[in-house]
Amino acid sequence: MRILVQGASIAGPVLAYWLSRHGFDVTVVERAPELRKTGGHAVDLFRPAMDITERMGVLPDVEAVATGSTRLTVHREGVRRPTRIDLGKIFQAASDRHVEIMRDDLSEIYYDAGRADVEYLFGDSITAISPEGDVTFEHAAPRRFDVVVGADGLHSNVRRLVFGEEAGLTKFIGAYLAVLSLPDTLGLEDGETVMHLGAGRTAGFYGARHIADARAVFLFRRDEQLDYDHRDVPRQKELLRHAYAGMHPHVDAWLAELAGPGPFYFDSITQLRLDSWSRGRVTLVGDAGYCPGPAVGGSTSLAVLGAYVLAGELAVAGGDHERAFAAYEREMGELVRQSRAFAGGAARTLIPATRTGVWALARGGQLISALPAGVSRALAKLNSGGARMHDSMRVKDYEVTPVG
Repeated sequence: MRILVQGASIAGPVLAYWLSRHGFDVTVVERAPELRKTGGHAVDLFRPAMDITERMGVLPDVEAVATGSTRLTVHREGVRRPTRIDLGKIFQAASDRHVEIMRDDLSEIYYDAGRADVEYLFGDSITAISPEGDVTFEHAAPRRFDVVVGADGLHSNVRRLVFGEEAGLTKFIGAYLAVLSLPDTLGLEDGETVMHLGAGRTAGFYGARHIADARAVFLFRRDEQLDYDHRDVPRQKELLRHAYAGMHPHVDAWLAELAGPGPFYFDSITQLRLDSWSRGRVTLVGDAGYCPGPAVGGSTSLAVLGAYVLAGELAVAGGDHERAFAAYEREMGELVRQSRAFAGGAARTLIPATRTGVWALARGGQLISALPAGVSRALAKLNSGGARMHDSMRVKDYEVTPVG
């Protein structure tokens, strides 16, 4: 059985790994000319994704390039004295098993885990998919596949081709995210993150033990969506400068690096609202099908889990895609709904709208830091839909028996 996956970031390589282990013939097509290796921004893996990563045999590789973030210094606008927060205790309260890692490092690890058994086509993209599985590409010759999977992110090409008008069923949840790679202008100590926090806007600065440069991350609120094209980088940089004008000299220095060559990312924090993410021989995985919101909904862990479940259900169904897709959506449906709800609350918490909210966020971090780790974990476990929502996701055991 031949399966085509578009996208080689996170969900695509994880899906390809597990599909090949189950005996499927897998091809991954990726628009970029090569695997992205710019370092990316930091993402979180929570317990379910950590368990799957361990089953793939690459957990030591992931842990070896973890960011190692342990301390957070928060500067509130208009307040001289910074707040010190123990990030280790924050992470422990949120998850029994967690690692923070640069996105591109994680992508490379997952890619390396399965590439010997998977065909990768870089620098190409799908242009059309017929109901019978005939696929045309921008460059490669046409082929026929039994199943096609879109693992190509929030702006999915596969979703656009197959779902048409429904591909745009999204919900803007009132915020924007930007990430900039730049020199370590603060001389960060190992494990240190610096954050500037104001009403409606947050700016952070962090690094990782194994990289020489740093990342500036920006989260800011807007009631209405901004007018820009997701490919118009100069316009995005202009909007970011405007949103953070006059916040702090540190932030001004970070924004000055927008004129430099460092990689830059900018997008709205938007949820996909598809009730079903399968149609005919085509299905979607990760952000392409059910993005709960970048940076606030645990989308990386959800993508890893979704890829693992999709491969497992295709194996259980013996390659019967109709039966497998229905089971996949049943397994993931409630988790997706929970992640959407969590993301909305997380966005409001992480980007407070008022000075009172800013104080409460900083004070809450202080209080968790002051509690014994066991107490903070116990309190968090009382609400599995809140801070512990990601750890409550169940990892089903799929026996790896090659499909005949």
